[in-house]
Amino acid sequence: MDALSDVLKAVRLRGAVYFDVRASEPWVAEAPPGRKIVEWLFPGSDHLVSYHALARGTCWAGIVGGPSIRLAAGDVIMFPHGDAHVLSSASEARGKPKLSLYRPPREGQLPFTLSMNSAGVDAGVNLVCGFLGCDARPFNPLLAALPRVIHMSDRKNGPLSAFVQFAVTESRERRIGGEGVLARLSELMFVEVVRRHLETLPPDRTGWLAGLRDPVVGRALAALHRSPERGWTIASLAREAGASRTVLAERFTHLVGQPVVRYLTRWRMQLAANNLVTCGDSIASIAERVGYGSEAAFSRAFKKVVGAPPSAWRMNRGAAP
Repeated sequence: MDALSDVLKAVRLRGAVYFDVRASEPWVAEAPPGRKIVEWLFPGSDHLVSYHALARGTCWAGIVGGPSIRLAAGDVIMFPHGDAHVLSSASEARGKPKLSLYRPPREGQLPFTLSMNSAGVDAGVNLVCGFLGCDARPFNPLLAALPRVIHMSDRKNGPLSAFVQFAVTESRERRIGGEGVLARLSELMFVEVVRRHLETLPPDRTGWLAGLRDPVVGRALAALHRSPERGWTIASLAREAGASRTVLAERFTHLVGQPVVRYLTRWRMQLAANNLVTCGDSIASIAERVGYGSEAAFSRAFKKVVGAPPSAWRMNRGAAP
């Protein structure tokens, strides 16, 4: 498994398409900060990613208090850090968040259809609004590497355009299994946006995503994610990456923003935190799975990184041992 896929799995990425919006001018919709609604939409997740795909028409979108971006049919705009944001028919418009819209759906309800049409005016805009829940703690290197806003254009029958049209069709036909299909579409769209963002990063950009595409650091990250339980040293990882210890250490720290040993420790804690919540294995077996020879050593490391002992993390996250 490559490092990006590994992270997406470990942070428990979950998707859903919640709104099929049809609007005519003038209209404005303001979304609240993700932290206010994530627990309603994705119980057990602590972070919300929002995206909006424009299937028809044009509109404006942007973070509250920030510049507006003009969207055209085929565009996707994503807010990876859960910022409050506005979508509207006019630049710099403001609305008022309606928290009552963001509620856990009953079976068969998704997606909600939201109409913002003036009387007798045909809807000129069609938006598909989706959400993804994931873990931000204890360590999600992908989130930290993403900007506050990602805007992608795909108007030539590319993957994003196909996903949007598929979502619109699935939303309106409401076939059996449609909610599951829409949830997977949200996840696929997120991955495609991240991959496209990675491909367009400037050569001098640093961060975890920049590390993935670096030939030396990318091989090192792949090795760490492939075998996190292994007793890695700088020397053994350098051999795996095909570089000297000095080159690997310097490039890894420069691009990823932290030394190899610290990155490995934090990633092990993320894997352990996920296991503590999603499976009933003993803490000792989870410790061994992530590379610790004793439960005591693992518990000390976990508390140092996470701020709580493994047993407390498991209890607070609502998982039964």
